[in-house]
Amino acid sequence: MTKSVLAGFMLLLIAGLSPARAESAPAPFDNDLQRLAEILGGLAYLRTLCGARDGDVWRNETQALMDAEAPSGERRDRMVASYNRGYRGFAQSYRTCTPAADLAIRRHLEEGAKIARDITARYAN
Repeated sequence: MTKSVLAGFMLLLIAGLSPARAESAPAPFDNDLQRLAEILGGLAYLRTLCGARDGDVWRNETQALMDAEAPSGERRDRMVASYNRGYRGFAQSYRTCTPAADLAIRRHLEEGAKIARDITARYAN
């Protein structure tokens, strides 16, 4: 699975989700969005570490997702923390690109695409 496949799913996800939600009523897919943000943070770090020049793509995808959802307050803070957790978690573990880092990239791409497909299938307009 390539970054373009996940990016395509992200675009579908972003386009299909409803606009800003009330802070008091979390979206039923918030946990999935937080996991997706964590995956995107991990990909931003790992892809750059492994020589891909697309680390900004993953950060920009996260920003586009946040812009589409327009979270505020705690909801926004949780998404940002999830992205940072994904990024920092791998930054603490990997200093060079290894076969394990490549495997983590592949697994993150697969999981991220699955989450994006599932959210889109369940909640898109």
